[in-house]
Amino acid sequence: MTLVLKRTALFIVIVLSVAFLAAVAAHAATYQVVPISGFQPGTIVVKTGERRLYYVIDGGHALRFPVGVGKAGMTWTGAARVEGKYVQPAWAAPDSIRRENPRLPKVIPGGAPNNPMGAAALTLRGGEYAIHGTNRPQTIGGFVSHGCIRMYNSDIRELYNMVAVGTPVIVER
Repeated sequence: MTLVLKRTALFIVIVLSVAFLAAVAAHAATYQVVPISGFQPGTIVVKTGERRLYYVIDGGHALRFPVGVGKAGMTWTGAARVEGKYVQPAWAAPDSIRRENPRLPKVIPGGAPNNPMGAAALTLRGGEYAIHGTNRPQTIGGFVSHGCIRMYNSDIRELYNMVAVGTPVIVER
């Protein structure tokens, strides 16, 4: 009986250790410091073709994050500024998404597991677009949204803490 209890305890310790390490890895930011030129420090640059977001930290370097971007026909390019910063924002589907899925609730509360905005959001262009977290991390790296820029929740938390309202955003192909 004692051997069974010891093995059970050891198994539980191993499972909890693996779960803890997985949780730490899930919350670790995934950015890399990379060379960049042609942009002012403090600028967010999204390169949709690369599915990467760059936050320029000085005249020659940026933090590079993987992102999900707009599906074919739903990407946009141009300049904007961060207009709002929100932690665990509620989400109301725009008409274009509601037409695709009329069963969506009018508003999904912030922090709800089915809220596609994730941990935080930086709104752009009158709230039409956002750089935000996601409840579907497997979509990062793809052409998946209706024009928003999706980030891992750990990454949007990092970016959220680095930028202010008014931060310039440039979206390129």
